[in-house]
Amino acid sequence: MKLLFVHQNMPGQYREMMAWLLEQDQGHELAFLTQRKNFPAPEGITKILYQPRHAPAQDAWGLSKVWEEATGTGFGAVEALARHQKETGFKPDLVIGHTGWGEMLFLKELWPDVPVLGFFEYFYNMEGGSVGFDPEEPVSPHTPFLLKARNATPYANLHSVDRLTAPTQWQADCFPKPFHENMYVCHDGIRTDLLKPDPNVSLSLGRAGQITRDDEIFTYVARNMERMRGFHVFMRALPKILAQRPNARVLIIGGNDSSYGPKAKDKGGFRAELEKEVGTKIDWDRVHFLGQVPYSSFQQVVQISQCHIYLTKPFVLSWSLLESMSMEAPIVASDVAPVREAVTHGETGMLVDFFKPEALAEQVVDVLARPDAYQAMRKAAREHVVKTYDFKTVCLPRHIAEMNALVSAEAGHIRI
Repeated sequence: MKLLFVHQNMPGQYREMMAWLLEQDQGHELAFLTQRKNFPAPEGITKILYQPRHAPAQDAWGLSKVWEEATGTGFGAVEALARHQKETGFKPDLVIGHTGWGEMLFLKELWPDVPVLGFFEYFYNMEGGSVGFDPEEPVSPHTPFLLKARNATPYANLHSVDRLTAPTQWQADCFPKPFHENMYVCHDGIRTDLLKPDPNVSLSLGRAGQITRDDEIFTYVARNMERMRGFHVFMRALPKILAQRPNARVLIIGGNDSSYGPKAKDKGGFRAELEKEVGTKIDWDRVHFLGQVPYSSFQQVVQISQCHIYLTKPFVLSWSLLESMSMEAPIVASDVAPVREAVTHGETGMLVDFFKPEALAEQVVDVLARPDAYQAMRKAAREHVVKTYDFKTVCLPRHIAEMNALVSAEAGHIRI
């Protein structure tokens, strides 16, 4: 079978699927369409680079800006695929890709007979999601119109694919009813066979010394330190945690940019804003900002953690939460709908009000002070992730079955 994966930031949600297909060596021809120039494609995968054909001006009208960007992206993507087909003769039997940025919009104009499986990640709503959730980020009277205009891209993609998938039920439920008729829910999958606790893990903090699981360490992880992932709530909880646990240290993974929403006003990013706010209330010698780290280092940080903090607004669920549960890190997370789908309070993690840093601090302090009381919770968290989100035994079989169902027998099928 000839498979084409599409994601502007290769490999995206297809990291595990791509690696597994390469391991199987079943003779499938694999290609990946992406904007990511500096990511080396693994041997056995042809990388097809594209650039948006058009980008909106900085002062473009807000109601059309996202659509203008999506169509420019989609046209650039289909132009690159047409060139590649002309040069190599490659025409896929199946396309699997992310629909969020427009790359999938015009594929049917190029290949009307090629089935397309589209990944639908998020649909913006005025209620129940991230918009308007935090009073510190009030919405404007124009917000409902901007969101409806923004959702033009998923609406157009609804008619550009043959099958839809969403990673969690909550994310699927964000979409209107017309999307549900042809959508299945299945997570990308977590490699629980690789993500396990390690009692012998150790980590160097440079001049701050070496740490092991004998040290009192708690952790916070996000792609970037920003409001969407509750960084402000976390920082406001730090003074109380560090004051009540004088031997504790915190390891913080995350960049200083913005993945979701506007950039911080301060030149030093949102981190600088919050450092100014908490100021002298914190013993900064026990606060370690690690930046964005390699995946292996992320694993060590979580494996060494005596309490892992996961905060988010009602938004897409981070892989890091499920990965941390798989490694048996005790979880303290924000009590919002997408998290409740993965974490049951008191059984697989502890949930706290997103808006109450004091409550977050109290819960973290208790987890650090009474580790034995949360040992069963750690085990239950891993068991839940293995049962519900494991890549090889749960998610992979479902995705492969859906992919095979879209192609003809002549194209061949993927074997598990």
